Amino acid sequence: MKTLRQLLSAEEVVQLLIRLGLLGLLIVWAFLIIRPFVPILTWSAVLAVAFYPAFSWLAKRLGGRPRAAAAILTLITLGIVIGPATWLGLSAVEGIRDLASQIGSGDLALQAAPEQIKSWPLIGPQLYDLWNLAYTNIRALLREVAPYLKPFAGVMLSFAGSAGVGTLQFLLSVVVAGFLFLYGPQLVAAVRGFLFRIVPEQSEHFVGLAGATIRAVSQGVIGVAIIQALLAGIGLKLAGIPSAGLLAIIVLLLSIVQIGAAIVFIPVLIWIWMDKDVLTALVLTIFLGVVGVLDNILKPLVMGRGLTTPTLVILIGVIGGTLAHGIIGLFIGPIILSVAWELAAAWIRVDQDARGSRPT
Repeated sequence: MKTLRQLLSAEEVVQLLIRLGLLGLLIVWAFLIIRPFVPILTWSAVLAVAFYPAFSWLAKRLGGRPRAAAAILTLITLGIVIGPATWLGLSAVEGIRDLASQIGSGDLALQAAPEQIKSWPLIGPQLYDLWNLAYTNIRALLREVAPYLKPFAGVMLSFAGSAGVGTLQFLLSVVVAGFLFLYGPQLVAAVRGFLFRIVPEQSEHFVGLAGATIRAVSQGVIGVAIIQALLAGIGLKLAGIPSAGLLAIIVLLLSIVQIGAAIVFIPVLIWIWMDKDVLTALVLTIFLGVVGVLDNILKPLVMGRGLTTPTLVILIGVIGGTLAHGIIGLFIGPIILSVAWELAAAWIRVDQDARGSRPT
């Protein structure tokens, strides 16, 4: 401030402060206006970056017609969101509401071991005893913790209630992403120019790293998890599994945080073999087995580079994104946090390399 006073007169300092204040007010006001649309715009940008290679390929195949390629990709994505995704989403909402109702009333219970398990060869009696032991202990535990779970029921109902708004946000994001395809190079140039003002030496590197991270997480983590959840939910729904949509959401969460769907599929397969005929159970076992290992097949194909983001960062992104932005935050949370992590790590590496190269 002392240096500023030496360079400028008192009147000029006052004018500068007024200008800075008005600029700050304009920035805050603009943010307040666009804040409700931040999740939509963010998810639109993620979709545009993730699918831009497919858009470029399709535009070339259509004879250099980017508008037609953008329209086709938008219609395909809208069909997926409006069709099976909405169908499973409504089923999941119903399951979440039923579970929240049971937790709120304290009536949450588990099913006892069916008697026919005893007749299974080799593992039948042992599995029956293990199931009954777990059933007895967990039932007693549920009675103890039921009062403490009631606040969680309100969170679940709030999450289910935001499903309609989340679906609308998804639809709007897909439409906006269709327009972003057409202006991709201009937007990238604008981002590169903005970063050049902040980190001139690393602007190109950071833009490339951000794009690669978005594609790696959105395609290799989020995309594969969505495909697994959709296939699992459709299979479970057609098989008549209770709360198929809720189980599909659990598969989605477990796949995003890199745990895997086996935790859901193993008890489901046990129930299927007890309730269905042998042929149906065998077909569903093969189908769910393929869905369970699908991530090991697809991830190496769709990820352009190995994902270096720690699983804990993705998990925090899932939880924090969902709490901050509802159901759409479930997807943009881990992506944004992964990009921030990768850029921060790259910035630290660049700074360390710069210090290491200085003469001592």
